[in-house]
Amino acid sequence: MTEARWPDDRRARSARHTPGTPCWVSLMAHDVAATQEFYAALFGWTYRPGPQQLGPYVRALLDGYEVAGIGQLPDRQLPIAWTPYLASDDADSTAETVRHCGGTVGVGPLVAGKAGRMAVASDPAGAVFGIWQAAAHTGAGVAGVPGTVTWNELLTRETVEVAKFYQTIFGFAEEAATTPGLDYLTLSLEGRPVASVRGVGQELPRDRGAHWMTYFETVDVDASAARVVELGGHVVRPAEPGRYGRVATVADPEGAIFTLIRSERNAAK
Repeated sequence: MTEARWPDDRRARSARHTPGTPCWVSLMAHDVAATQEFYAALFGWTYRPGPQQLGPYVRALLDGYEVAGIGQLPDRQLPIAWTPYLASDDADSTAETVRHCGGTVGVGPLVAGKAGRMAVASDPAGAVFGIWQAAAHTGAGVAGVPGTVTWNELLTRETVEVAKFYQTIFGFAEEAATTPGLDYLTLSLEGRPVASVRGVGQELPRDRGAHWMTYFETVDVDASAARVVELGGHVVRPAEPGRYGRVATVADPEGAIFTLIRSERNAAK
């Protein structure tokens, strides 16, 4: 067993993703227009509206590639968070399996126009994730380059039970880190690492509970974290060396938390 691996830079193809692969991220915000402005200034995103079936919703573009979604949160009491969507060949079947395995399906499954079919669920520990059955929209058009998602990590109290949940549903292979005292698993599909699970015990924030963390690649973590503050957000965890590069955890003006990373693989280029 080896330390968890980090994936290579990649561009998504038109073919469907292997079921279980994180293929999209979406943020539901209170003020969609202001949120668009924040991420446009931070990452250089432009936007395309739709699908209309999701209400006020836009798809963020970087160099013409779709990279993320931003929509209107229907209930002001719901938490604002980036949510990864895991690919599925049958959203209805996957949602039913989630229920049988102790998870909860909070939204859907429902049709998102010609784009595909989706559901929003939570695992037994309460971490929210999406299910995406692709039609016209297969997912992010580019990943792993500055301004795009480069990784998704589940933060939970301990990895064992919740990893079984995702393994049962999506067939992940698990690889445990060898560092003593580190509760960390890499989840792989067809021999390729696609996500990770990190058990943090009592360090799990009480106000958030178990949750998925979205990592966005950036050229300069320190400069990007400072830019977040300039744009009205704040730094949750200052920039520091991480396992796979320099990282900083930040929050946008509405409180959606995400991690900035300058991956070692990109820093070496």
